[in-house]
Amino acid sequence: MTGHAPSRLRRILVGGALYLGALAVGIGSAFWVLKKAAWLNPSVQVGAWKSNLQAGSVDADMYTRATVAVNALLALGRSETMYFVATQDDTGQRLRSQCNYRISGVPPKARWWSITAYADDMFLFDAPNAHYSLNGDIATLSSEGVFSFTTGPQEQSGNYWLPTPGKRGMLLTLRLYNPDAALQAAPQSLVPPKIQRVGDCG
Repeated sequence: MTGHAPSRLRRILVGGALYLGALAVGIGSAFWVLKKAAWLNPSVQVGAWKSNLQAGSVDADMYTRATVAVNALLALGRSETMYFVATQDDTGQRLRSQCNYRISGVPPKARWWSITAYADDMFLFDAPNAHYSLNGDIATLSSEGVFSFTTGPQEQSGNYWLPTPGKRGMLLTLRLYNPDAALQAAPQSLVPPKIQRVGDCG
């Protein structure tokens, strides 16, 4: 009997390790889906920007609700807030923190708006200049009524700059607070800010 004990113990230990490994993979994959799921099947796409119109809606499915909870989003109804997310530039290339981008456009029709740069883990970048986003209160408009700013590892002279240090994926989030009624009714009518890469990536 004693000779079988080590063998039985090994089987228990191996089985436990396999179970924990499978559990870790399951939890990890579920967490990835919840971090990304809200934007995998967007309700609307305008240019490089995507929006899931169920976020904040009473019609939101359980996956959208869980994604909002995991990402700590304050998802309000469409009359209060609309969210658009970009993970690619205007050419369809994935956004990367080591690249420099110029983002420009006309101010969205909303009481207040902002565009924020996030790393691919959904956390803000370390910005020594404390510039994490551009919003309607601080945006400077050109004579044509266009705002413009840059993101990237290096500051571009004469531009409002959001630093994105490191070499990793990134995304931009456009938030519209109290959007215009016409935009609420037809989110696809948004005039999307342009996202253009500047120069080569580092």
